[in-house]
Amino acid sequence: MQPARVRTAAYVTRSAPRGLELLVFDHRDHPDAGTQVPAGGVDPGELLTEAVLREITEETGAAAVSVGPALAVQQRPHPHTGQPQVTVFFHARSTETRDTWTHTVAGQESDEDYGLVFRCRFIPVEQAAGLLADGQGEFIHLVHTSG
Repeated sequence: MQPARVRTAAYVTRSAPRGLELLVFDHRDHPDAGTQVPAGGVDPGELLTEAVLREITEETGAAAVSVGPALAVQQRPHPHTGQPQVTVFFHARSTETRDTWTHTVAGQESDEDYGLVFRCRFIPVEQAAGLLADGQGEFIHLVHTSG
């Protein structure tokens, strides 16, 4: 049996006049990928909190992010490869002032996401559960209880 790929995902929120908002993004060149939150694999020897902060930075470039508690663990096969994966979902907070922006994925050229262009935006948390692709909205209700 193949070992599970360990991943992190982040519900990055900010306070806004209309309530709590969630940072999401869409792939500019791959709209079929759906709306997502920052997520990705954990490098060997990397702490989960380091991995989630790295993914947020690489995929969105969001400013002033602090990682909070782990909220939940999701175990499911990768939607395309069927490979087992375990994703630890975190709640993070940001004081990002941009409402929408385009971000080119940073990191190393060997990374699978390197150079992809994401359209980032904040949405009301209440809209996220039904909008997020690949089961990423499963634990969004927990951001209200994570302090």
